[in-house]
Amino acid sequence: MTPPPTRPRPCTDPHGGGRHVPYERIALATAICRERGVQMTELRRGILELLWARREPASAYQLMEALKRRDSRPVGPPTVYRALAFLMAQGLVSKIETLNAYLPCAHPERDHDCMFFICQGCRASVEFVDPRITTLLAEHAAVLGFVATSRTVEVEGRCARCAEAGAA
Repeated sequence: MTPPPTRPRPCTDPHGGGRHVPYERIALATAICRERGVQMTELRRGILELLWARREPASAYQLMEALKRRDSRPVGPPTVYRALAFLMAQGLVSKIETLNAYLPCAHPERDHDCMFFICQGCRASVEFVDPRITTLLAEHAAVLGFVATSRTVEVEGRCARCAEAGAA
């Protein structure tokens, strides 16, 4: 007997009712780094905290400005980009190429491919977990003899709230 299909699950709520508490996510990220033998520096933690505090993806320059306001000292682009590269390499942050912006990964403890629905109106971004995407991408890559090193699916459109507001 075939098991029922796995249904996609939203990992984040685009309008602030998120299911994850930021300080819990930061503690989890710190534990993951410790288990992997890599260092969660103060800057890396600060960037992750800023990303979890936001309700939308942030560009590197928005993060630089937020760090400057918070810490009363400037942080240069190379420093922020290096920290973001580390956070992405650890699976703690995802980059939404369409927006050239970053957001925290809802489930860094799981190895999964990212699927994002991005609202063109309010810029909210919802991450979904659906194992069928991973399987489908792996199957297509195998047919092509392609070795994927990064897999992120981005879908642009309007969230329900923005679509309703546009229709009103």
